[in-house]
Amino acid sequence: MKATLDTLPPPPALSRSKLLDFWELTKPRITLVIGLTTLVGFFLGARGVLDAARLAHTLIGTALTAAGASALNMVLERELDAKMRRTRNRPLPAGRLQFGEALIFGVALAASGVLYLTLATNQLAGLLAAVTLSSYLFAYTPLKRHTSLCTVIGAVPGALPVAGGWAAARGTLEVEAWLLFAIVFFWQLPHFLALAWMYREDYTRGGFPMLPTIDPEGESTVRQIVLNTLALLPVSLAPTMIGLAGSVYFFGALILGLAFLGLSLYFTAARTNLAARRFYLASVIYLPALLTLLLADRQL
Repeated sequence: MKATLDTLPPPPALSRSKLLDFWELTKPRITLVIGLTTLVGFFLGARGVLDAARLAHTLIGTALTAAGASALNMVLERELDAKMRRTRNRPLPAGRLQFGEALIFGVALAASGVLYLTLATNQLAGLLAAVTLSSYLFAYTPLKRHTSLCTVIGAVPGALPVAGGWAAARGTLEVEAWLLFAIVFFWQLPHFLALAWMYREDYTRGGFPMLPTIDPEGESTVRQIVLNTLALLPVSLAPTMIGLAGSVYFFGALILGLAFLGLSLYFTAARTNLAARRFYLASVIYLPALLTLLLADRQL
C-alpha cells in the first residue's frame, strides 16, 4: 500500500532547546559588539541625511556574517573546546548539535551575510566582510593552536567591522575609517589578554599557547597590556585632531583613557585574577562608552 501525504509523518520540528543551541553558536554578545562598532562606523561615515534603509541592510549583513563566522569557529575548535571547562558545554562538544548541521548553519549564515552586504550596500563593504570572515577563520583560528601572536592577528578581523560600516555608508575608506579601526584594534589586545589571564589554566588544558599560558610569571602579559593601553590613549584622542570629533569627545576620551590606563597599572602590580577581572570588565565598559561619546559629540 502506497503512503499518501496524509499518512506520512510530519518532519521533525526544531525544539526550543535546539534553537537555543543554534543561537549559542552565533556568540550573540560578540555579534552585538560587532554590530555596535559597525553602527558607529556607518554613522560617522554617512554624509547628509542618514539613509536608515542602508543602515538596516548594513547591520543585517554584518550580523549574518559575524554569526556565521562564530558558528564556523566553534565547528573548527569543537575538539579543543571539549577540553576546556569554559567551553566544554557548548553545543558541539556537549553533543547537542552535530558537526554537519552546525557546518551547514555556519556556512549559510556567513555566505548570505557577505552576499547581502555586497548586493544591499556596496562591493567594498562586501569585500571587507569577506576579508574579515576569511582572516578570522583561516588565519586567527588555526594560529590559536600554534602561537601567542594569534591575539594580534585576531584583532584585525575584530576591528574591520567598524571600517566596514564606514564603507557601507560612503563607499570609500578615508583616513577616518582607519583611525576608527585603530581604536578598536588597540582596545582588543588588552581586553583579550585580561580574559586569557583569567582563563590561562583552561587555555593550557585546551592546548592554546596564549601569552598568559607561556608566561607564567606574567611579565610579558602585563607589559603588553600596559603598552597597548598606553598606545590606545593617543589613538583615542586623534578623532579630535583630524576633525572627526570635538572638544567634548576629547576630554571625555582623555578621562576614559586615563582611567583605563590606571586599571592596567593596577593589574600590573597585583597580577591576580580579581585584578584581571576588574580590568576586563572595565574594558567591556570602555569601548561602548568611548564610541557613544564619539557619536554624541558628532551630533552636537
